[in-house]
Amino acid sequence: AKGVPFGRRSPRKRGPYSMLINSRLYGLPAWEMLGGQVRDRIRAYAWIGGDRPHEIASAARARREQGFSAVKMNATAELDFLGTPRLLAEVVERVQAAQAEGMDVGLDFHGRVHRPMAKQLAKLLEPLGLLFIEEPLLSENLEGLAQIGQLVSTPIALGERLYTRWDFKPVLERGAVDIIQPDLSHAGGLLECRKIAAMAEAYDVAVAPHCPLGPLALAACLQLAGCTPNVALQEMSLGIHYNVGHDLLNFVTNPQALTPVDGFLPIPTGPGLGVEIDEAAVREAHRTPHRWRNPVWRTRDGSFAEW
Repeated sequence: AKGVPFGRRSPRKRGPYSMLINSRLYGLPAWEMLGGQVRDRIRAYAWIGGDRPHEIASAARARREQGFSAVKMNATAELDFLGTPRLLAEVVERVQAAQAEGMDVGLDFHGRVHRPMAKQLAKLLEPLGLLFIEEPLLSENLEGLAQIGQLVSTPIALGERLYTRWDFKPVLERGAVDIIQPDLSHAGGLLECRKIAAMAEAYDVAVAPHCPLGPLALAACLQLAGCTPNVALQEMSLGIHYNVGHDLLNFVTNPQALTPVDGFLPIPTGPGLGVEIDEAAVREAHRTPHRWRNPVWRTRDGSFAEW
């Protein structure tokens, strides 16, 4: 993501907090305070990796056994500005391996692929019928994104690097995408993302919130899905590789609220965000600080590569 101070860019107002406090006080889910329920469940998808791809088929099979019908994976690792076409054929093979396990697949380019290769790869993938391709180019490159959108029929998704409705406004006006992916933890929270989704609805653009995060972030996304007609998909981090030992459901006392059933997550009906946090588990996890460091990638000629 951009090197942006979230506290400065993300709006901090009393409204969101008052709304959540009042919904808890009156025993109502947050979606009831935001206009009422439009659905009782939302389709979910899970991550199966792909940076250094192997065992894609077994990962997809494991997700199916967890109750998912859709997955997302990275398209490539580091890729030259002009790479060998053979690498693109390998991407197709990995997608087909996941599809062979009955999975619908979203493919995340992660802004790693430059336009000369992104055009080729998007065209090569088009016959496979992907759910979406995510960040085929960096989100600042609206002209290039619009060109790829005109080149293929596959839905184009992006949004995890955008932080307010003002960031999303030019993307929507340009007609560059079919799906936006605001991250509620970065893009101003539930109320700001409700406004962003309403803007997108006017352009007939779907919403699939970015959420490789914890239970509170996911619960907030489900509240958004509960009251917002154009939310179409929900990402979740169940069993993701960087949460080993501290998985999503370890920190709630009502894990059923965040457990997929037949590929869908239920919209919580409990007060507030609809989940109950296990505070003892949170305190215990806090004793071990995270060790995440952004990878530094280089291409074959030694130049820096997008991660």
